[in-house]
Amino acid sequence: VQLQESGPGLVKPSQTLSLTCTVSGGSITTNYYAWSWIRQPPGKGLEWIGYIANSGDTNYNPTLKSRTTISRNTSKNQFTLQLSSVTPEDTAVYYCNARHTATLRDYWGQGTQVTVSS
Repeated sequence: VQLQESGPGLVKPSQTLSLTCTVSGGSITTNYYAWSWIRQPPGKGLEWIGYIANSGDTNYNPTLKSRTTISRNTSKNQFTLQLSSVTPEDTAVYYCNARHTATLRDYWGQGTQVTVSS
């Protein structure tokens, strides 16, 4: 499974951050996979944002839930992240991730830098 993030690298405060993860080598509707967004702010550890399951069900980090939407386009084999009302604290490298829920094997995108600044 290969994953590739895409989206703008600069977002203004109060706007909505939108990123897309394009998946190849496997279908996002395949059983036993969860498709996540994870970020790493500068100088900090990884923070899980949320995931969309192969069923389409979603689960979000409670601290970000009110601002987060993860959706998917099965025809394009993509899933997307929308994070609203961003502030400079949302500046981070954003990764998409696939986890096989039985084996716990992880697949990662290369990550994309998003900076929130006016």
